[in-house]
Amino acid sequence: MSLKVAVIYGSVRSSRQGIKAAKFIRNKCDERGWETTLLDPLELGIPLIDKMYKEYDEENTPEYLIEPAKVLQDSDGFIVVSGEYNHAAPPALLNLMNYFQKEYHWKPSAIVSYSAGPFGGVRAAMHLRSYLNELGTPSIPSILPISKVYSSIDENGKAVDESYNKRSIKFLDEFDWYLKAFKEARNNGTPY
Repeated sequence: MSLKVAVIYGSVRSSRQGIKAAKFIRNKCDERGWETTLLDPLELGIPLIDKMYKEYDEENTPEYLIEPAKVLQDSDGFIVVSGEYNHAAPPALLNLMNYFQKEYHWKPSAIVSYSAGPFGGVRAAMHLRSYLNELGTPSIPSILPISKVYSSIDENGKAVDESYNKRSIKFLDEFDWYLKAFKEARNNGTPY
């Protein structure tokens, strides 16, 4: 079964380290033969939300929303890569995700969290769980926390700490199951 996954990343800081985690998980998805796209608000130039994507008519949709909307619509699921800002997800991540709604429905999500410290952003991951459910993209039970992201993953998204290669296998095996189960269920119809 061919699978498409959007990796949604959300830091726009000048010295951001989490992009390493986003590249790492994208590399791991690519190794499985999944078609992945990285959505990065810094690269997309996403401003603070004024109107949701669905509130624009086709002629007036801003360019910066057209590609992310297509990626999300075409995806079978989402991996959200989040740092931890005051025990919550970064504002740029939530801002990007809040532009969209129905694009998430009936598709699973998975959370990769990271931090500079030893806990790997798990408090932000717990915040994201309820948020993702509200968007209509329930998260899988497992998360992949990455501690000391500045030294655990290199600039190209390769694990310096080899344990992350092993941890990612179980995490992505679980996500794979949900992706396939939800895709089959969507193919049989959704409640609306």
